[in-house]
Order: sequence, then C-alpha cells, then structure tokens
Amino acid sequence: MITYNEALALLSTATAGNALEFKDGQWTAIDAIVNSQQRVLLVQRTGWGKSMVYFLATRILRDSGAGTTIIISPLLALMRNQVEAAERLGLCAATIHSKNTDEWDGIINRVLANEVDLLLVAPERLSNEKFMDQCLLKISDRVRFLVIDEAHCISDWGHDFRPDYQRVDRILAQLPSNVAVLATTATANERVVNDVLEQMGANTQLQRGPLTRSTLGLQTVILPDLAARLAWLSQALHEIKGNGIVYALTKRDVNRVTDWLISQGIDAHAYHGGTGNAEVDRSREELEGMLLRNEMKVLVATNALGMGFDKPDLSFVIHFQAPQSIVHYYQQVGRAGRGIENAVGVLMRGAEDHEINNHFIEKSFPPQWQVEKILDVLDAADGGISETKLTDLVNLKPSQIKQILKMLSVVNNGLVAKNGTLWYRTIHEYQPDQENERRLISQRKEEWKSVLAYLETDRCLMRFLGEALDDPAAADCGRCANCLKSPLIEIKVDEEIVAEASRFIKRSDVVLMPRKKWQANAFPDYAWKGIIPEELRCEEGRALSTWKDGGWGTEVDDCKQSGFFSDALVDACVELVKERWMPQPYPVWITCVPSLRSEALVPNFAQRLAHALDIPFSPAVTKIRETERQITMMNSSQQASNLDGAFHVNKDLIGSGATLLIDDVVDSRWSVTVVGALLRQAGTGPVFPLVLASASAAGD
Repeated sequence: MITYNEALALLSTATAGNALEFKDGQWTAIDAIVNSQQRVLLVQRTGWGKSMVYFLATRILRDSGAGTTIIISPLLALMRNQVEAAERLGLCAATIHSKNTDEWDGIINRVLANEVDLLLVAPERLSNEKFMDQCLLKISDRVRFLVIDEAHCISDWGHDFRPDYQRVDRILAQLPSNVAVLATTATANERVVNDVLEQMGANTQLQRGPLTRSTLGLQTVILPDLAARLAWLSQALHEIKGNGIVYALTKRDVNRVTDWLISQGIDAHAYHGGTGNAEVDRSREELEGMLLRNEMKVLVATNALGMGFDKPDLSFVIHFQAPQSIVHYYQQVGRAGRGIENAVGVLMRGAEDHEINNHFIEKSFPPQWQVEKILDVLDAADGGISETKLTDLVNLKPSQIKQILKMLSVVNNGLVAKNGTLWYRTIHEYQPDQENERRLISQRKEEWKSVLAYLETDRCLMRFLGEALDDPAAADCGRCANCLKSPLIEIKVDEEIVAEASRFIKRSDVVLMPRKKWQANAFPDYAWKGIIPEELRCEEGRALSTWKDGGWGTEVDDCKQSGFFSDALVDACVELVKERWMPQPYPVWITCVPSLRSEALVPNFAQRLAHALDIPFSPAVTKIRETERQITMMNSSQQASNLDGAFHVNKDLIGSGATLLIDDVVDSRWSVTVVGALLRQAGTGPVFPLVLASASAAGD
C-alpha cells in the first residue's frame, strides 16, 4: 500500500516541484491502480494529466518490485512524446512497432531481464501473430499494469475507431487476473464510454471529470470565401502573441495555407502524412521539436498532428476548415492553453468543408463489393498473395486494399491472416454487417450537423462542446466570444489583402515531377519495363491549378462541364509559362493528349494557347483505342495498364525541338508519361507537360 503523501512526494519529484497537489481525480485513479489492482476507465479533459497517472503508477509499482507496464499507444508521435516524458520521471521506456522489428528480440530480452519499466506497443502489433506468440507470450507473467491510451479507439462508435483495438481483448486474456488496467481518453461521449466499459469487463470502474477548459477562449469565424479566410488568418496571426497550430482538412490545403502565410511574412511550416517523405522535407519529429522550442510561429497541420502532441504553452489553435465532429474539434483545440492562463481556439468554416467531410464519412467503410472482390482474389490465390500483387488484380487504391485487409483480419475471428508479406484466406465465413455500417455512417452525418450547429450557435461555445460530449458538469465558461458578446480576435478583413489572397490562389500552380520507372508488367504492347531511360522521360511539368481549389481549379471544373475551356484559362497559362515557369529549352511547338470522348476539348484549348504563345500547334498524337477513364482507375498498376497501346505518334507531324504537351486534368501522370515517351521515341526534343489541373495536391 502506498499513501497519498508518499504519492504526492513522487509527484513533486516528477515535476521538479512545480506540482504541489494532485489535480482532482489523479490520486483516486492512482490509488485504484496501485493499491487495488483495479480496472479503470479514466475520462478527463485534454491537458488534465492522464499520462501523469500512469507514469506515477508505474513508478510506484516498479519501486514495489512489480514488473513492466505495457502501454497500447496508437501513434508513433504519441510514443515519442511518452518515451521522453517517461525518461524525465526516471523510467526506462522501450517501444515495439512496425518500424523497429529488428529490435524486438533485444527489447523482449531486456523486459525479461527486468530492465524495462514501460513497454509502448502500437495497436497494430495486437493483430501480428509473431508479436503475440514470440513477444507478448514470453513476457505476460512479467506484466503488472496495462494502459490502453486513447481508449475511444476501441469503440466503433468513436470518432477514431481502429480495428486493431478490437484485439485488446486478446492481450487482456493473456495477462494474469491481478494485472491493473487503465484506459484513458478525453473524447468519449456516453455511447463510447458504455461500449468501452463493456469490452473491458463488468468490474471496470468509471472515473470521469469535467471537460471544461478554463484557460481556453473559443470563437467562430464565418467568412464568404477562401480568399477572405486566408486574409483573416494572416492578419490574425500577426496580432496573436505566441505560437500555435492551424488545422486544415487535406494535405493540399495544408500546403496552400502554409505557402500563403509564408508569403505574408509569417514563419509557417507544413505538417501532414507526407511530411518527411522527400529528402528535402523536415521530418515530423523535427517539426514538432521546432514548435516545442518556439522556433516557428505556426505549424499548419492535418489531423496527423493530434493525439499525443503536448506543448503546455501553445497560445492558439485555429481551424481553417471545420472538422468532421465535435469530438475531433475538442481533441484538436485542446492542444492549446494547457499550461498558460490565456489561449484561444478559433473555428472557421469554408464552402468546401461539407464536400470534404462527406467524402471522409462515406469512405469510412468500404463498399461490400470491394470486400467481396478482395476475398474472391484471396480465395483463388494459391499460396497467398502480396498487397502489391493485389493492386495488379483489383482496381482499388493501395490505401483501400490496406484498409479492407485490416478490417478483414479482425472481424469474424479473422477472415484473412498475414504470414510475412503474404495474405491468406482463413476458413471463417464472411458475414457482412451492413446495418451496423449504415448506423455508424448515419451517426457520423449527425455529428457533422452538430459541428454546423456549433458554428451557428449564440450559446456558450465551451458549454456546447461539453454537452456534445455528455459532460454532466457542462456550464457557461464566461470567456468565449459568445459569452462575452464580443470577438476574442477582432479582425476587420483588409480588402487589399483579400485581393492579394485571390491572386495567390490563382497562382498556386503545382509542380509535376516526371515519373522515372515503368509500372511492372503494365506495358507489354509498348515493350517498356524497368527504369524509364532519361531520353524518354518528360521534363518537370506544371499544373496551372489543383482540381476544385477555389481558384483556377474550380474554373477548370466548370469549363470541363460546359465543354469549352475559357480564354481566361488561356491567359493564365500564358502568364504561367512566360513569367513563372519559363521552361528551358523554351518549347518551339505544342501538341496535346487526345481523347476519343471529348475529341475537340483539349485540342481546341491547345490551339488557342499555341496562338497566344506564338508557337505552332500540331496534332501529332492520336488515340488508337478507347480506354477506361483514368479517373476510374484506382491505383498505379491499373492506371498504367489502361494506357498500354492506346496512343500513336505521327513522326511526320512532330517538331524537332522542345514541346509543350497539353492535357486538362491529371492524377497519376501516366497519360503524359506515356505520350511524352512516345514523342521522344519519335524524335522530338524535351517534352514539358502543362495541364490545367492536378487532381492530386502532390501532382501524383
């Protein structure tokens, strides 16, 4: 048994004397864990100190001779922060995840040698038989405390449900009955709480505190268009002291907002799922560290920066677009004001929000035909099949295939199983639960309506969040813009800055990087394979816009629907070529990627552009067979194979110098890659692709 005063002394040590008392509820949770080996579901507001509970409990248990604590942690970023926090408390922490498999054996040996206090495990490991059999089973009798962090992920009612969390029952079943269990979350309403309690067992104790954040002032901002929002944001960031986060919904929006803020003299950096993939990018860890050390004004991020990031003195969190749910919003805005008296959270709304969020909601569950297609291929596979091979056989995005395999590995006792790099069909029968999927999609649509209601309410904003999360202590905060009847950040949008933002939006062209490798087995007719020789590669190209981007990309969409690309788009491309891009060697002739569906659309535009640039146009490329629309091809293998043998170049019609290759909309870049290679084979000079819109923010 450990007493309150003994635990309080450890708290003082852990915080270097900065915390002289436990926050209300912390000792109650610690006492239940270390003195009663209780199972506890702890629901407390963001920044309350849930990690302090399990770190102190681990310290106490280890000092009394108990074994290792296991923490199920959903994100590598969360793991990094927890390891650093644990080390500050004198705890030795180790992690097991997909990127350090070569270290697993050594880590397990250290656990067996009693050298590890905390073992952080990614939930994906719970569906990995090697981990369960070769790691967890070996150390199960050494474990005395299990922590399930971000426990709302267990529930399919939750905003961030993860199928791997359904395997938590496997780890509970393999641990001794006297192991204490703590599940923590800040974002669980009554439905999620009840679901998690049911899965944790009848003897689980619920400990719940108020969700109101007394240091955080809230405000909503609704502006008519994208340019006005960009202008408001840049003006506000010049006014707000300290540093913080701006959230946007997509990578494209993150990059655009970042570029705009930089153009306005604001030290901004982009953070999203692609961060760190290119050699020139800073890694996520570097960017997080820069923000933590106050080395930037603002980090513009998708929800990739979420759970686990903890900067106590974060001054603001601004949402450039509205997230899917109040739960998402509460979790993200709760990054601000954890250790300072005054912070601000602003929610903005864009015209594009509904379309983006509706897309996310509708895609949250794969259609039944996609699931059945994957199962059919696995049933027919002799000796298993890799995800790479699946993309050759199934017209789905790699991310969709991965999502479906993940889901199938945990439902109905596992309909598929993975051994090494190969997936196999198990003997279990597929029993689709479409009613449950409809129920959850309907729920998510209602959650989106609640976000819209939050933007329009004249009631206390903090109270609105609390009631949406079923907080019994929800009350008026007295400090939000609605309570004060006055904006926390009063900005009169400068029309000159709005005009500048409008010009910026229409100058947000996208670099199209040339493909350097042929898709395997995709081009038997053209006899292309392996590396694309430099003499057949396109040069670096440009897209005038991003599809439906609120600028030229929206006009491209409108014009494509009408069947005629406007003269304004011609003028915009002339400006791009002559003033911003200026390809070298400068193109001396123009051709285009032809279509059999809309034969005149792109050639007509290319001819008018050629006239405006005062260089000749030639219809040197013809399409010799109909293909499926590239937009219906979901992965690179399907997109490439769709174009094999589809085009022909008339050598008598090509120019000998550099050419500008025109297309309307690209996604995979395979069309311009194939046509560019054929043009080079026919004897033309360097080929520079120029397209009106990229359907991918990265030009991919």
